[in-house]
Amino acid sequence: MFANRNTIMNIYNQILTDKKSNKKSFALLIDPDKQDKSELITVIEKAKKARTDYFFVGGSLLTNDSLDTCLATLKENSDIPVVLFPGNAMQVNDKADGILFLSLISGRNAEMLIGKQVITAPILKQSSLEVLPTGYMLIDSGKPTTVSYMSNTTPIPAEKNAVAACTAMAGEMLGLKLIFMDGGSGAQNPISEKMITTVSKSVYVPLIIGGGISSGEKAIANCKAGADIIVVGNAIEKDESLIEEIANAVHNC
Repeated sequence: MFANRNTIMNIYNQILTDKKSNKKSFALLIDPDKQDKSELITVIEKAKKARTDYFFVGGSLLTNDSLDTCLATLKENSDIPVVLFPGNAMQVNDKADGILFLSLISGRNAEMLIGKQVITAPILKQSSLEVLPTGYMLIDSGKPTTVSYMSNTTPIPAEKNAVAACTAMAGEMLGLKLIFMDGGSGAQNPISEKMITTVSKSVYVPLIIGGGISSGEKAIANCKAGADIIVVGNAIEKDESLIEEIANAVHNC
């Protein structure tokens, strides 16, 4: 029924290799709606200088046709792997290298757990994208975020470390290859180191942390707590100088 897709797992194998050697990685989150081409090229140059490991691309809302242009610009100006971080089933594009195939395991919205994935699966089956099955966990950050509103789900309470750990364990047992804990774009409070440590000690799969990370010091604390990949987006939109600061902190952790 469907063409055979490329099953080489280059990005995932690199993530696993880095985890085994305790090497931490930095992912720069790019929202195509928030930057024009010239601004994006400036960010790319700073990202290359900082030895950024991955570009994550996406947003809860894409209000124009900016995704295709954004991906083309990233690929034309950099060799950094580009991974889609989709806010909905329509954010699929073969210009990227891979995609975080998200299941929102922290919520109870069936559409975000499996419904949207059923719609996207046949598209991905025919694509050249490396599919990265990811358990996405939204953690309360002190205020409502776009992703909690758009997904119609309640985040895991910030102090419920055991709930977060059990949720991550369930995702791992279901076969998900990555766990992504996120406070959401513009998070008021970052995820606590205690929660990160509890989850990290509960699963074997690589752990991605994002939301509210606005300094090298915080990035280091998250890495030491057990994060394998640090994702930063909103803070860098406000201050691009943080790219080098946070990337260096992660790489030297």
